[in-house]
Amino acid sequence: MTHGPDVVVTGLGATTPLGGDVPSTWAAALAGESGARTFDNDWVERYGLPVSFAATIKVSPEEALSRPELKRMDPSAQYALIATRQAWADAGAPQVEPERLGAVVSSGIGGIWTTLDGWDTLKEKGARRMLPMTVPMLMPNSAAAFVSLELGAKAGAHALVSACASGAEAIGYAVEMIRTGRADVVVAGGTEATIHPMPIAAFAASRTLSLRNDDPTGASRPYDVDRDGFVIGEGAGVVVLESAAHAQARGARVYATIAGVGLSSDGYHITSPEPSGEGQIRAMRAALEESGVAAADVVHVNAHATSTVVGDLIEARSVRGVLGDEADHVALSATKSMTGHLLGGAGALETIFTILALHDRLAPPTINVAQPDPELVLDLVRDTPRALPTGQVAAINNSFGFGGHNVALLVTSSV
Repeated sequence: MTHGPDVVVTGLGATTPLGGDVPSTWAAALAGESGARTFDNDWVERYGLPVSFAATIKVSPEEALSRPELKRMDPSAQYALIATRQAWADAGAPQVEPERLGAVVSSGIGGIWTTLDGWDTLKEKGARRMLPMTVPMLMPNSAAAFVSLELGAKAGAHALVSACASGAEAIGYAVEMIRTGRADVVVAGGTEATIHPMPIAAFAASRTLSLRNDDPTGASRPYDVDRDGFVIGEGAGVVVLESAAHAQARGARVYATIAGVGLSSDGYHITSPEPSGEGQIRAMRAALEESGVAAADVVHVNAHATSTVVGDLIEARSVRGVLGDEADHVALSATKSMTGHLLGGAGALETIFTILALHDRLAPPTINVAQPDPELVLDLVRDTPRALPTGQVAAINNSFGFGGHNVALLVTSSV
């Protein structure tokens, strides 16, 4: 990553299983609420699904978008546009030349609803009934494209696809756009809308989903001895990033600084993390090195922690390997216990949580951990938020994805 101007966060937006915007989502997270719900449809009976619940979006896009917008966008792009409008307004709608404004909005899977609905239409009704907007709706860069059109962004519109690390990598790429001088302001984040019977059946076949059908709200339980897989979620998170100079010149409120970006790949397995955590360690160390932050200044980690048997502990050992004894003083949060796993949107939403944790000096809780795994080597924040130290401090957000993608974002407080 190229060094350059400091990159600050001036706007936040989201629509999630916990709420239709950032304030409601953050309040629900601090309260330890779960967004997991039993399906209110016939999918289980109709398709024989082994899983009957998911962390579905809490507020329907129909409450935020016009009918024409809903018809021309896949749900993944709808979520991204909703979050973008919130973030842009939260940032005070910065005045910036279009050529100095960028958009980086990623998805791990893209327009899966459009793809599968299009196939059903072709099979059942024939080619003449195919919607003309099918390709623009299903393409994985659709959300980035619609966001760039919304804002008139001309510095670049990008969609990095790295599975469950996509949202965090999008923010990292946006940081680079500003540092290299391509843009002064970039809207960045991730989105996903995969709560559809086919992806659910596919994830269940890979044995990665929790099967706690009798207890949806208690199913996502990172680091608990009885964890049995993740809860699939949906939604979007978007941030507005600016060069510090641009934000200062317009008197913008600054939430935090994205001070370091660490990227690596495992080169090991298409779905399983490398057992030693070597790639995760390299990503976190790169973020620390780039930021110039000492391990002793890291007070909080928002873990990728999906609630899988193997992955949770590999990450915990990796954090310990990077921070050493300083890890004893780090408040670890695993917010997927509440939101479920938003896949390509997870890294962006969890970056927002990390930013707010530093801004409000509160580490969000991890719920559903009745019995922590005895091999957990970190201090887990359980059930209720924990106060974070005052002064200039830092936090890490980790995001990892199928294919061995590792992203670590180092966030520093604004004061």
